[in-house]
Amino acid sequence: MNPLNTIKGTIIAGVVVAVVIGLITADRAFNELSLIIWIHVIAGVAWIGLLYYFNFVQVPALAEAAADKGGPGGAGISKYVAPRALLWFRWAAVVTWVTGAAYLLRIGLLDDAFMLGLGAAADNAILIGIGAWLGTIMLINVWVLIWPNQKKVLGLVEATAEQITKARRVAFLASRTNAILSLPMLMSMVGTPHTHAGFFL
Repeated sequence: MNPLNTIKGTIIAGVVVAVVIGLITADRAFNELSLIIWIHVIAGVAWIGLLYYFNFVQVPALAEAAADKGGPGGAGISKYVAPRALLWFRWAAVVTWVTGAAYLLRIGLLDDAFMLGLGAAADNAILIGIGAWLGTIMLINVWVLIWPNQKKVLGLVEATAEQITKARRVAFLASRTNAILSLPMLMSMVGTPHTHAGFFL
């Protein structure tokens, strides 16, 4: 059976290839910290990739579909694409945050990062702390503002027309806020030297 025929098969094949590479290089490069960061990066790519998809592709496309009176409309996206994309989006956010926190905890920077380096010996606590706080705000936006309001917009929970209009605006603004915050968050994460005991990302 070709693993490329299913999403599950594709994911499993990718994980197997990555694990084989990890096992081959285990004594030289691959370790617990690299595993945590690997999962963090994969989840982060999924989260931010979907964030950009929603903001730069789906929202403008749905607006065009609504304006096109003779076109097919956006019902297919709203019914089939958006709920699935939001499922991956919100859980990728959780995995990204949890693995980021696990990494900081494992290297002894969790408290210093969330205290923005106040009294910390580590030089990178301020920058990685800014990234951690921005990621935390973005995670809260996903679960407290975007997802509950999108459930109303998509008809997954009952809502009046007025509630749907308000929910659409709240979800839109929270998503756009996350798009803005993603840029300095990514800069803070990439700009921080992830060094510990010879490990560098």
